[in-house]
Amino acid sequence: MENKAIRVRFAPSPTGPLHIGGVRTALYNYLFARHNKGKMILRIEDTDQNRFVPGAEEYIIESFRWCGIEFDEGIGIGGDFAPYRQSERKHIYRQYADQLIEKGHAYYAFDTAEELEKMRKELEASAAIYTSYNQESRLKMTNSLTLSGEEVKRRLSVGDPFVIRIKMPENETVKVYDEIRKEVVVDSSTLDDKVLYKSDGMPTYHLANVVDDYLMKISHVIRGEEWLPSLPLHVSLYRFLGWEKDMPKFAHLPLLLKPDGKGKLSKRDGDKLGFPVFPLEWKDPKTDEISRGYREDGYFPEAFINMLALLGWNPGTEQEIFNMEELAEQFSIDRVGRSGARFDPDKARWFNHQYLIGKDNTELAKDFALILDEKNVEYRDMTFLEKIIELVKERVNFVSEIWGQASFFFAAPESYDEKTVRKRWKENTGALLTEILEVIKATEPFSRDKLHDTIASYLEEKQIGMGQVMIGIRLCLVGSGTGPDLFTIMEMIGGKETVERIETGVRRLS
Repeated sequence: MENKAIRVRFAPSPTGPLHIGGVRTALYNYLFARHNKGKMILRIEDTDQNRFVPGAEEYIIESFRWCGIEFDEGIGIGGDFAPYRQSERKHIYRQYADQLIEKGHAYYAFDTAEELEKMRKELEASAAIYTSYNQESRLKMTNSLTLSGEEVKRRLSVGDPFVIRIKMPENETVKVYDEIRKEVVVDSSTLDDKVLYKSDGMPTYHLANVVDDYLMKISHVIRGEEWLPSLPLHVSLYRFLGWEKDMPKFAHLPLLLKPDGKGKLSKRDGDKLGFPVFPLEWKDPKTDEISRGYREDGYFPEAFINMLALLGWNPGTEQEIFNMEELAEQFSIDRVGRSGARFDPDKARWFNHQYLIGKDNTELAKDFALILDEKNVEYRDMTFLEKIIELVKERVNFVSEIWGQASFFFAAPESYDEKTVRKRWKENTGALLTEILEVIKATEPFSRDKLHDTIASYLEEKQIGMGQVMIGIRLCLVGSGTGPDLFTIMEMIGGKETVERIETGVRRLS
């Protein structure tokens, strides 16, 4: 096992949109594979045909394309172990279920839905500790353990519906080492006889994933902690099938928790608190309900990945900003924690802000130009937009927020911040601005530095405080008391527009 090539897989079910917890699981597999120069496989586990959702598989693939998580084998790529969609591997699994029956580790069960319900009610009524199909209840049910061999053959020959269940041993200790949780020990008497093969001719997840992991030579199974209760069953299947020497190593990742730390992060939490829990926008094909996505909300994929990587993994340093290559270089399973990782929407926005301010102004200007086009707002040229980006990008977390910080570059304000007006617009403000207007009109060239020096000299000569007039000018030009450097704004909108806005502001506010 120690010399086994590193091969990991992400194996989602196409039952709906991909939760960001699933993306993080795929990311940790990807980083582990890249760190160890191994292979990453995408396998679609669609054995539960009742829960199949149209478009979900395509959504999963598009999500990873956006995130930058690349696969070496799998759906849409191919590889030596194709096919990688379990429904296309249907013919493979029955032989292993039969093998388990032959070895006495599994059995046919012919119980009807009514019989199963009756069993559950009787066990509940008797206050039984375990109310599932297990080592005790199986001896009272309709299966190949209680029926004669002839009766079993007869039922099979006439096509009676059946499932194949694992026969969990009595009073055995199942031990397995988890790379995150260390030794896991379970008493087999607490485990039920799970269905391995269904009446519709499809395997359950438990059988299919063990068989596929073995046949695809998976070296490490890195998955969410919700699968931890299934670990003893999967380990037992490896042992019963004679594959114990080739069993992969297991690592069960901590849950992503709600922002308050109480319970698993869900779509409802995102809806309630105003953040997405899916990588891309998702439209439910049955209800047409639209769920928000990180891509559509304006997150950069690099920021999204960086944020997810640190939800459960600690690099052991103060560094917080990592590109994908740096993450792969530093990632290790032994630095993944056991306890749940609390999702912080403010921190997610902080990550996006860090990537935004680090991006080239030309790239951001192109994105901003698309927003202006949607609003039918005309602009001078890309150089003009790049200057705006440089002035306001420290103030925003998303490109979509730039308009809110920069709309005054394109049109005069239609209203003025009431709070600032009440507090800072004095009786003599209008008269002072009218005086300053003559200075502004006479300033040549109409540049940022020239305007600053000329106005500052005038105010000093007249012994007028800079603060007495600058907020007034800002209100006239911008509509509020905040914003980028005022003299730069004046230069960028030009002399004619500057004068017109101040004249209008004085008229409206005085």
